[in-house]
Amino acid sequence: MLKLDDVRIAIIGLGYVGLPLAVEFGKSRPTVGFDINVHRIDALKSGQDSTLEVEADELAEAGFLSFTIDLNDIASCNVYIVTVPTPIDRHKQPDLTALLKASETVGKVISPGDIVIYESTVYPGATEDDCIPVVERVSGLAMNRDFHAGYSPERINPGDKTHRLPMIKKVTSGSTPEAAALIDALYGSIITAGTHLAPSIRVAEAAKVIENIQRDVNIALINELAMIFNRFGIDTLDVLEAAGTKWNFLPFRPGLVGGHCIGVDPYYLTHKAQEADYYPEVVLAGRRINDGMGEYIVTRLVREMIHRDMVVKGAKVLVMGLTFKENCPDLRNTRVVDVLSALEEYGVETQVCDPWADPALAREEYGLDIVEPKPGTYDAVIVAVGHREFRAMSLDTIKALCRGTTPLVYDIKSVFERSENVVRL
Repeated sequence: MLKLDDVRIAIIGLGYVGLPLAVEFGKSRPTVGFDINVHRIDALKSGQDSTLEVEADELAEAGFLSFTIDLNDIASCNVYIVTVPTPIDRHKQPDLTALLKASETVGKVISPGDIVIYESTVYPGATEDDCIPVVERVSGLAMNRDFHAGYSPERINPGDKTHRLPMIKKVTSGSTPEAAALIDALYGSIITAGTHLAPSIRVAEAAKVIENIQRDVNIALINELAMIFNRFGIDTLDVLEAAGTKWNFLPFRPGLVGGHCIGVDPYYLTHKAQEADYYPEVVLAGRRINDGMGEYIVTRLVREMIHRDMVVKGAKVLVMGLTFKENCPDLRNTRVVDVLSALEEYGVETQVCDPWADPALAREEYGLDIVEPKPGTYDAVIVAVGHREFRAMSLDTIKALCRGTTPLVYDIKSVFERSENVVRL
């Protein structure tokens, strides 16, 4: 079995998960960050991280870290950690394309005695049933005879500068007790919060996927309550603040549910559950509610416009925020696009502003242009993301973006206090 002091790490995939991991390992041991995106590698070599997860000085501190797009540069490594995205396709089925291609990459360079560890979020069984067979086929080696495997789910929270990688407890697992012990010790060398060694790879996979399912279902409950309270003419936030005075009331808030985790991971488990002839009811009900929030938000806005005798078709609406969460440039699976799509179905002209979103990426991924809003231009404004820049603006400044004497502001994120002409979710 490989010795901890002899570990040379290759990180496959340098996004929101892989780069922070590479930086932490690169502070103390030989680490190579590998990615197929040449522009990403060039930027990192120059000390620039477009995800804003790692500062230039942190990159500089990782003295044992290098970056490459060349497979030959990782062939001398002996621990391969895969941190590529695991999205869903347009049918809301797991898309393992990147994961399987990364497994092929590992298969081309792995040698006897090496270890491959997966961090990407998957359903229970994906590592051993889907990924490892690819590594075995390409390499001609066999797991637990020639090499070992492990799974240690990522817990990165994009944009969170408080809960950084070393301060988040890490779940680990391995294909044999010896491999599990080494993998646990390896992560324990950089995770100050400690580790939890799961009894099997499948347990670790399942633990990760339900972390986000639990959040998804709870947010769905609050979203459904918001729909109910709206019919009663009750402000949802007022209700939540009152209920929150009890010590064990969970502080969830209504809103759009997107991103690469909460809006995606439940479909991985439900897919696997249905393969086992079980149709999940609660999980999928939560998904239906959260996936429908964009249309609900627009329907409510349109009703408010009609109530005010505003012409809907041809109206101009500004949507403030495009990223999937506040103070983060991450556009993956943002559900703000559901709001934009629903508005366009009503014949509404939309514009989007976002100080965090990369304009080139927004255009490439969604065909959207990021604009600088002009006062007195819009019939309504939707505050879709609670960026700090938006929170720093006064409500009067937001209202001034509207034309006419009765500005309409739909504050999805409850950024502002309840006020005249402000609708909250």
